[in-house]
Amino acid sequence: MATTHGARPMVPWWRWRDNPLCRRSDIAEAWLLIATAVLALVLSGFAGLAAADGVGASLDDRREHTRPVPAVLVEDARDAAPALESDNGGSGVWAEVRWTAPDGTRHAGRAEVPANSKKGAEVTVHNDEAGRLVSAPPAGAEAHFQIAMAGITVAVVTGGMVLLCGWVARARLRLRRLDRWEDEWRQVEPMWRKRMTG
Repeated sequence: MATTHGARPMVPWWRWRDNPLCRRSDIAEAWLLIATAVLALVLSGFAGLAAADGVGASLDDRREHTRPVPAVLVEDARDAAPALESDNGGSGVWAEVRWTAPDGTRHAGRAEVPANSKKGAEVTVHNDEAGRLVSAPPAGAEAHFQIAMAGITVAVVTGGMVLLCGWVARARLRLRRLDRWEDEWRQVEPMWRKRMTG
C-alpha cells in the first residue's frame, strides 16, 4: 500500500482483523462507533417523525377550535401600528375592529388586517371557542413548512446528542486504554533500561 512519507497508513477494518496488537478496547471502540451511528440514524428518524406528527396534530387542533368571523374595521389601516410579522406572509397592520359573536354579543379588539384597508371595510378575524381574538392558524405551505422544520430540527438535535454521547464514551475508552498502556510501560521499562545499559 502506497503512502506518503511520514503519513500513517490507513488500514480499513483493522480492528476486525486477526491482529495480536488489537486489544479488547479496540474492538469495543469499533462496536461503539457502529452502535452510535445506527442509534443516531434510528432515533433521529423516530424523533423527527414524532415531532412532525405532534406539530401537525397541534395545528389541526388549532384549526378545529378556531373559526373565521366577519368584522368591520373602525379605523384606517394606515393610521394603525404595523405588525412585526404578518401571519399570511404579506404586509399587515394591527387595527381596531368590531365583530358580532354567534351569540349576538358585540366585541372590539385589535387584529391584523391588510395595510391598505379603509375604515368601514369588512375583514376576517379569527376567534377561539371563548370568542377571543386569535391569530389565524397556519395552513397550506406555511403549515407544511412548520411541520417539516419541526421534524428536521428535532431529528438533527437527537442525532447530535447521540453522536455526542458516543464521542464521550469513545474518549473515555481511549483514556482508559492510554492508562493501561502507561501501566504496562512502567512494568516493561526497567527491562528495556537493563538491556540498553547492559
